[in-house]
Amino acid sequence: MAVRFSSTQRAIAAGVASAGLLIGAFTLGAGQGSAAPATAGVTGNAALTAATAPAAPGGTRITVTGTGNVSGVPDQLALSMGVQTSGSSVAAALRQANSAVRSITTVLRHGGVAASDIQTSGLSIYPNYSGSYGVPDGYQVSEQLTITLRRLSAAGSQISAAARAGGNATVIDGVSLNLSDTSTLLASARAKAVADAKAKATAYARALGRALGPVVSMSETPVAQPYPVPEFATPSASRAASSVPVHPGTQQLSVTVTVVFALG
Repeated sequence: MAVRFSSTQRAIAAGVASAGLLIGAFTLGAGQGSAAPATAGVTGNAALTAATAPAAPGGTRITVTGTGNVSGVPDQLALSMGVQTSGSSVAAALRQANSAVRSITTVLRHGGVAASDIQTSGLSIYPNYSGSYGVPDGYQVSEQLTITLRRLSAAGSQISAAARAGGNATVIDGVSLNLSDTSTLLASARAKAVADAKAKATAYARALGRALGPVVSMSETPVAQPYPVPEFATPSASRAASSVPVHPGTQQLSVTVTVVFALG
């Protein structure tokens, strides 16, 4: 005989079945209490490991410095000279100084020095005192010139001629030998500096058992001013006795770079 359930009875039966399933699932979970947490733990640890693991070997970097040195022969001379005169008045002392400077300039121009290479660099006028009454008994005038001599083969003769033209009023403060163009030398020094840095990095990488990777970054220390390398030479016997001996020697340029390499 067929059993029929009312709608209320069917609803009650469905509720009982659902409760049974939930109780069964809870019981199974309790029986395997170590399994479910372990699975959740693996997922959480994996995420944490990815966030805190050290960088892969490919992310390691090495920083080295490299230096490149080159030498060049100076091809021009900067001469600092002038005149110093005294007179009973400012006008008298200044007149003598002006005359001496004009003589120097004329001789240099006739000797092949361009007008643009002769520059007035200083002028001073001050009183001379010999008593204690604060009254000057004369005046002194000083005029300075900066001269660029671009032919070293003639520089000695040009300096001597200028000194003679200024007479006893001549004052020479000093000379400096310079390189007029350092671009080619600097290019060579930079290439040597980079090669030096790469050689050092390769040696370090080999010692660490790693492969040297690409360059990450590079910077250059400001280039130092050229400095002279002393030259001990004997003046040529054919040089005129009245000519100032000029020995250009050599000047050294140095470039330093800092390079960051990746390690494989």
